[in-house]
Amino acid sequence: MQSKLITTLTLAAALALPQITLAAAQGETAVTVNGVAVPSAQADVLRQDRLSRGQAAETLNDNAIREMLVTMEILAQEAVRQGIDKRPQVAATIELNRKDILGRLLLEDYLKNHPIKEEDMKAEYDRVKAASGNMEYRPRHILVQTEEEAKAILAKLAKKAKFEDLAKQQSRDQGSAKNGGELGWLLPSNLVPEFSEAMVKLKKGETTKTPVRTQYGWHVIRLDDVRELKFPDYEQLKPRISAQLQQLQVRRYLSELRAAAKVE
Repeated sequence: MQSKLITTLTLAAALALPQITLAAAQGETAVTVNGVAVPSAQADVLRQDRLSRGQAAETLNDNAIREMLVTMEILAQEAVRQGIDKRPQVAATIELNRKDILGRLLLEDYLKNHPIKEEDMKAEYDRVKAASGNMEYRPRHILVQTEEEAKAILAKLAKKAKFEDLAKQQSRDQGSAKNGGELGWLLPSNLVPEFSEAMVKLKKGETTKTPVRTQYGWHVIRLDDVRELKFPDYEQLKPRISAQLQQLQVRRYLSELRAAAKVE
C-alpha cells in the first residue's frame, strides 16, 4: 500500500555530500613532486573528504595528508605518462566528476544565499499538522485486481471466514498480506483519497460493505483501531521540514535554469 508522502528528490543525496572547502590561500604549496607543485588547497579538500568518509581525525595529521598527496601525485603523473588520461572513458569520467563537483558547489552556494526562513518552516508545519487531522487509524486491507474478486471476498467474510487468512491467501499487496493485511497506524492525509474516505467512515472493528476502488486495484478494508493523534512538536520536525523546503527550493532553481537553457 503506497501513500502520497512527499517524495525525496534524487538531489537530496547530492546536497548531503560533504561540503568542499577551499580554505587555503591561492598559490600556497603543500608539496612538490617531480617539479610539480601540489597546492595546499588540495590538502584541505583531501582532509575533508577523508573525514566525511569516517576516517579518524587523529590519523589525518599534516604528515599523513602530505604522504597521501605525494602518492596520488606520483600515480597521476605516471598515468599521464602512460597516456591513460587520453582514453575516452577516462576523459569522460574526469569531465563528469568536474561537472558534478561544480554543480554541488553551485547548489551549496544557492542554499547559503537563499536560507529557509523560520516563518516559512512554521507555516509548513502548521499546514501539515492541519492536513493530518487529529486522529490516526489502524486498518487492514485485502487488495485484488477485480471488483468480482473483492465481492467474493466479502461473501466469504459474511460466512465467517477470517480476514487475516484471506489477506494472506489472496491480497496482491505482498507487504501487508504476510501480516494478515495489517497496515499499521496511518494518517488519512497520507493515503489515496478513495481509501482514506472509506476508512474514516468505518467504526472500530467494521469492514467495508462494498469494494473500494483506487489506482492500485480493489480493496476490502477493515478498521481495527483508531486513536487520537499525538502530533510531534515543531522543534522535533523542524530539521525534516527544513530539508524538504530546501529540496523544493532547489527544484525550483533547477527548473528556472532548465527553462533558460537551450537544449537540442
